Amino acid sequence: MSKKIFILLPDGVGLRNFAFTKFLEVGKENDCKAVFWNNTIFNLTDLGKEEIKIQNSKIHPLTNLFKIAKIQIALNLFKARFEDNVYDSYRFPISNTTFKNRIKNGMVKGIINVFNSEKGLQKVGTLMHNLERKTSYYKQCYTTLRHEKPALVFCTNQRNVDAIAPLAAAKDLKIPTATFIFSWDNLPKATLIVETDYYFVWSDFMKSELLAYYPSINEHQIRVTGSTQFEPHYDLDLLYKEAEFYTKYGLHSDRKYICFSGDDVTTSPYDDQYLYDVASAVRKLNEKGYNLGIVFRRCPVDFSKRYDHVLKKYADVIVPIDPLWEQNGESWNTAMPTANDLKLQVNIIANTIFVVNVGSSMVFDFATFSKPCFYINYNVEKRQNVKWDSKTIYNFVHFRSMPNKEAVLWLNSANEIEVKFEQLLQNGGTSVVANAKRWFEVINQHPPQHASRRIWNAINEIIQN
Repeated sequence: MSKKIFILLPDGVGLRNFAFTKFLEVGKENDCKAVFWNNTIFNLTDLGKEEIKIQNSKIHPLTNLFKIAKIQIALNLFKARFEDNVYDSYRFPISNTTFKNRIKNGMVKGIINVFNSEKGLQKVGTLMHNLERKTSYYKQCYTTLRHEKPALVFCTNQRNVDAIAPLAAAKDLKIPTATFIFSWDNLPKATLIVETDYYFVWSDFMKSELLAYYPSINEHQIRVTGSTQFEPHYDLDLLYKEAEFYTKYGLHSDRKYICFSGDDVTTSPYDDQYLYDVASAVRKLNEKGYNLGIVFRRCPVDFSKRYDHVLKKYADVIVPIDPLWEQNGESWNTAMPTANDLKLQVNIIANTIFVVNVGSSMVFDFATFSKPCFYINYNVEKRQNVKWDSKTIYNFVHFRSMPNKEAVLWLNSANEIEVKFEQLLQNGGTSVVANAKRWFEVINQHPPQHASRRIWNAINEIIQN
């Protein structure tokens, strides 16, 4: 009889990794029946996937305050333990613009003052779980689990407070719990919000991070699996033929295209200027006889108009191909990925010659296709009320995993773009791609295309023991 595994989707970020890859198919091969415990507005039954919808997932009014405090306490501890001020750069500015905000901020500061220690951090986690146990949301989850009796609850990311009640209910019913660390940069940011019996990480490097940041977690609780997000790059069924892709998206058949991968407004508020600089360099190269274009893929949750003037001015070289996400509301967190967007992203990588961005993990996506990445590493004229520095981005802890600084090509000024693009086009990027692949091996367990298999093997091991 198949073992029932609940795949908890507290929000939409896990859809791409677990609903749109071959993760479920691999589970069936491992005699496991995956049921999505779905807290998103996305209807997975339309895709033929079994799901149980979570209704009215209203958290306790104080839980979010404790979450904010927990992150700040963890960053305080990291800063002191490693004697490194970089952890201050992960803190978001506090708004005191309204009386309500000032009251909330005062409460958060009070929690931090009381619990600002290693034991205090653990106590805050316990208090968050106890608060959630008082909610009707928890009672709903408890009832669902008692009725369904899954062998394990697997949470698709570690950072959402909406996951606390379901996981607490599972613990109270003695059902094993596990969570997947969603992104390569999450642990230094102190976004480990949930507490589970087991933690699934991308690599041995991430395992070491988890043990260093959270001494209360034991090594036997960690499983190194890799991330399913890279598996589609190895699925030949997803690829269009080049001519088909070019026709579908209105690309010139005789051109080679560069991918400019946009970031969100917080990560890179000057992305429109960077796209402008890249387009200007490409136009100059074309005047020299090159025949290049830019495929612009914006960040899926960036709905701003900031690129419009650039797209208009450089319409001769830029082709925007928007992500195929579904917008179900006004805010960024109501945008949901789709299976078609996964296919689109793979084909953009396959049909462009390199990628340009600000510090994105797209370096690894392109490395799987043996293609190089340019990191933009310069500041532009500051805009009013925007405090941002490219140097801060590349000082983040996750970039220290780079075994060789030549794993990417660095654009240190707008004037370098034309020259460095031309050098790459003339000489190739063999060495930088080789270094990027070595970096990828540090970041993600290899072979990358077997992450789902390793996850299901680990799940089976846990429930058998």
